Amino acid sequence: MHKIYFIRHAKAQKENKDTSKDFSRELTSRGKENAKFMAQRLLKHKIIPNAIFSSSAKRCEQTAKIISQNINFKHKIILKDELYDISTDKLIEFVQNLDEDIKEVFIVLHNPSITEISELLSDSFIGNIPTSGIFCVKIKTTFNQIKEGSAKALFFDYPKKHKK
Repeated sequence: MHKIYFIRHAKAQKENKDTSKDFSRELTSRGKENAKFMAQRLLKHKIIPNAIFSSSAKRCEQTAKIISQNINFKHKIILKDELYDISTDKLIEFVQNLDEDIKEVFIVLHNPSITEISELLSDSFIGNIPTSGIFCVKIKTTFNQIKEGSAKALFFDYPKKHKK
């Protein structure tokens, strides 16, 4: 059994149409707080992955680092350039190529692909994964056989869900 935690990066500075500047956008103070809050939620439920993959965009890298530090993740975060602006089809290929020894994995990336793959794999309709949102699926098969409907949604959590 495998679990994938699709994690959208935390709130970042305002968008810039210049791709090179978009890639280097950093987290806002609220984004940093929300990433830490979500890490504490994961830790509360004793969720620590075998691996963390992250888009190499600055906001994803910062989100992954905040989460890994707050859950006491002892391994290196694996930054992947291809996770930036990845299509859903390419993201499925990425997941299909994960090592079968990985039982629980965090993948930190961007919309729209994070929402699309979460919906596609789990046959769920969520509309949008907000910043710092986590959508967890349990894979019903091996990574290399993953396809539409081959996962079960376990939970969908995000900071605004806990605001009063």
